[in-house]
Amino acid sequence: MPVVKNAFPILEYDTEKNAVIQPARSCGVLDDIPSGDVLIPVSALRGEGASYHYLPPSREIELDADMVSVLKSALTENAVPFTECKTWTTDAFYRETPEMITYRKSEGCNVVEMECATIAAVARFRGAKFAQLLYSGDILFDLERYDERDFSSNSSAREKLFLLSLEAASRLGN
Repeated sequence: MPVVKNAFPILEYDTEKNAVIQPARSCGVLDDIPSGDVLIPVSALRGEGASYHYLPPSREIELDADMVSVLKSALTENAVPFTECKTWTTDAFYRETPEMITYRKSEGCNVVEMECATIAAVARFRGAKFAQLLYSGDILFDLERYDERDFSSNSSAREKLFLLSLEAASRLGN
């Protein structure tokens, strides 16, 4: 998984604060979440394989509550609405079948993406704390009316979330 491989140096980067915030990742929505909404994962269902190389087996991983709190504060103080969510991390492209979406929703998942559980596991393995910002992308909760919603070209949202992530990161250890 190239994205996660590229994240490894980031996990080693800030040894003083020993924390990682991953900004502005898009996700597929399993619930009726408006396009571009900001989401903060509080837990990730471990539907990929890499996290199992770093932590003992478990169904999901909780993200670090204090890191989530830092993100929530930065967003709130900048009047950016957000929703806390549970994400389904998968490493299998095109496996968001109607049956699997129904199953993951029954497990409490609101969104799907490809990195959160893995990076959370690697961070915990290395003794670092981790949080992530997501923004809602394509619709997966109703495949009959699938809509990509231009999530891959929404650079203004990604830029704003990146800057808010930097602001949140500057608060760490304060």
